[in-house]
Amino acid sequence: MAKQKAKKYQMFIDGKWVDSQSKETLDIVNPATSDVLASVPKGNKEDVNAAVDAARRAFNKGVWSKKTPAERATILWKLADLLEERLLDFATLESMNQGRSIKFSRDADMPVIVDNLRFFAGAARMLEGKAAAEYAGTGTSFVRREPIGVVAGIVPWNYPLLIAVWKLAPALAAGNSIVLKPASYTPLTLLELAKLVQKTGVPDGVVNVLTGTGETVGAALAEHRDVDMISFTGDTSTGKQIMATAAKSVKRVHLELGGKAPCIVLPDADLFTVADGIVTAGFWNSGQDCTAATRVFVPREHHDSVVKKMVELTKKNFRLGSPLKPTTDLGPLVSFRHRERVAGYVKAGMQEGAKVVVGGKQPASREFSRGAFFEPTIMTDAKQHHRICREEIFGPVIAVQTYTDLDQAIKEANDVPYGLSASVWGKDIRACMKVANELQFGTVWINDHGILTSEMPHGGYKQSGFGKDLSLYSLDYYTNIKHVYVDMLGPGEKSWHGAVHKMGK
Repeated sequence: MAKQKAKKYQMFIDGKWVDSQSKETLDIVNPATSDVLASVPKGNKEDVNAAVDAARRAFNKGVWSKKTPAERATILWKLADLLEERLLDFATLESMNQGRSIKFSRDADMPVIVDNLRFFAGAARMLEGKAAAEYAGTGTSFVRREPIGVVAGIVPWNYPLLIAVWKLAPALAAGNSIVLKPASYTPLTLLELAKLVQKTGVPDGVVNVLTGTGETVGAALAEHRDVDMISFTGDTSTGKQIMATAAKSVKRVHLELGGKAPCIVLPDADLFTVADGIVTAGFWNSGQDCTAATRVFVPREHHDSVVKKMVELTKKNFRLGSPLKPTTDLGPLVSFRHRERVAGYVKAGMQEGAKVVVGGKQPASREFSRGAFFEPTIMTDAKQHHRICREEIFGPVIAVQTYTDLDQAIKEANDVPYGLSASVWGKDIRACMKVANELQFGTVWINDHGILTSEMPHGGYKQSGFGKDLSLYSLDYYTNIKHVYVDMLGPGEKSWHGAVHKMGK
């Protein structure tokens, strides 16, 4: 197939498509072929100022914040409809830019994004405070929810459009303006979504999309004093930097950071269900998922059986290939640089005593030579102190640990800096629930791993961040809570009024 000419994109600021004031661009590469897909502006601080100023003007004018919830809901629903009409186009572009398989993008990713937009379209009409009682005895109180103002959303490369919508949808539902910055590797689907935003009737300045590096654009957004809230999804070290920067202007910060999800297999678990569920959750999106099943605690007596089934299913169900082939299960990693990082963890694991039982390297076939491919990998003999058991790899690597004492397994599952997600596997649901209650993670699945739904919150404990994506809980972060007190007495009935009247006589 002939190479397509690289497309030139612009940034979306104040309802207009513009180049960066830097006059520089970034090449966007297909990680499966190393071909240049497109060029995008390399934004700078002046571009950030322009986008934030536009968002602030729009918010202050009330062109979006003062629309009724029903009006905001209608526009969000329209955006969902427009995306659904072009679902295959967006899925194809996402697969070409990020590297995931087309069946993943088409059948899982995009339908979930459409659903999320529709969920928050409905949520816009459910925003409410609380009616309260006469606590002071002389008046009544109620609580209002109001939009926080200008939101900056910094989006990672593993789910470029999905996580952008996790920020865009609640921000708009609540009446905010937003400036979105996609990852420098994967900006294309968000830029295309901005074109659909234009068609919905969202006023100029309410939605802005900047491209560029995190070091420049992301840092400038975190520093900007006219940004009221920053929502960041990405690695923990960057999240810490954003917190420190945002603290200077005391802006609200929402962080969804790294993960190191444990899977605890109880002695009565169905071993095929365990093996099938865990390899799927571990290799989904080539393991480039903060909730990925990356470490498995297996009873020692079941270790060989579970590992054997996991290896069989890995060889059978996870075929590497071009992301656009319908038979492909796993595409490349997002970049060669990231592949080196993943390979480095596998090497470190082996040096510390773990064994590779399947995968562990880039595929030898010539068809994979131009892409950042890496084989799905299972490592056994993993120990709690090994880096592969404690640090986020963000690649298709599963470490298997054994246990003889369940309490010790729970202790080791919790003994990491992260607390995003975990799973428990077993037939006795009471026993599973007891373990789930002991796990220090924001989401715990039982006999499954990785399921997220618009109605339920997603967010972590510890160094996995704070605040929630998805669900009505996320709106707590995108709104301010205001107490309004209404006097129910006349001036003559107030003791302090009476004193003033007497003084005037």
